[in-house]
Amino acid sequence: DFVFNLAGVNRPKDNSEFMEGNFGFASKLLNTLKKYQNNCPVMLSSSIQATLIDRYGQSDYGKSKLAGEELFFKYSEETKAKVLVYRFPNLFGKWSRPNYNSVVATFCNNIANDLPIQVNDPNTWLELVYIDDLVEEMFNCLQGKEQRCTYDGLQAILDENGKYCCVKTTHKVSLGKIVELLETFKQQPQNLLMVEMSNDSFEKKLYSTYLSYLPKEKVVFDLKMNVDDRGSFTELLKTKTNGQFSVNISKPGITKGQHWHNSKWELFIVVSGKGLIQQRKIGSDEVLNFEVSGEKIQAVHMLPGYTHNIINLSETENLVTFMWANEIFDVNHPDTFFEAVK
Repeated sequence: DFVFNLAGVNRPKDNSEFMEGNFGFASKLLNTLKKYQNNCPVMLSSSIQATLIDRYGQSDYGKSKLAGEELFFKYSEETKAKVLVYRFPNLFGKWSRPNYNSVVATFCNNIANDLPIQVNDPNTWLELVYIDDLVEEMFNCLQGKEQRCTYDGLQAILDENGKYCCVKTTHKVSLGKIVELLETFKQQPQNLLMVEMSNDSFEKKLYSTYLSYLPKEKVVFDLKMNVDDRGSFTELLKTKTNGQFSVNISKPGITKGQHWHNSKWELFIVVSGKGLIQQRKIGSDEVLNFEVSGEKIQAVHMLPGYTHNIINLSETENLVTFMWANEIFDVNHPDTFFEAVK
């Protein structure tokens, strides 16, 4: 057996309900375990407010959580049962209820739905735990691999012999930064620019959270197709450090390209149709030929200093090519020079 005590009162009609709902329920739970002599491990979902430090000093919610903690530690001393007390900071993640007790949920919901937000002090800092990181830690504690810690004020200090437990990964960020990121996410369908986000970054987790609040009409958005007699070219996604992604459609028999770059390089990936990619080093007569097809998907480097083209070999079908360039196109510095391959 293993007991997760995630129950709690955080928005009561009367402050007296804090102690009744948090301390009272914890007491009832532990007494029930005692009654049936069940000394299984018990996890308690407490709060950083239980430190009663700084802005939490007069928190009735924090006082009720601290009382619950003390009850759990006393229970462990009496029964020798393993207790795991987690002082969670602010939680965030998809589907959290807005306009309740999560500022991240409220900001995500309102910005995604074009509703106003109110920021009293953009320099207010929060410590946040992402719901997926919390769930992972819950699995760890279930398997006896919990992260132990002690506390120095509000700061969790990792310590394998610590009295408390914690989620190892947290994010400290200001309200102003949260709003800035959310406004950037909102503009992404217009400018196609994706915020830089490393694998375990706050930006990545916040973007996943933001998307969960999009209304149906914003789940899909139009892209600008640059259409002419030859076909079309559509930019899909841009990044500040990893270039941009596009899709090119060439009509039957059409040749596109016939240009070269000094430093820019690209990858062409034909996903539908049959084509011929040709490249020639500037100043040379040798032509490199690559036949490509959606039936065998390959990536072809467009080499710097080589003029190149792509020819649709079909007389009836469009040639569809996914393209990646190592930099965003800059109209003021295009690094593009026209010269036919042949």
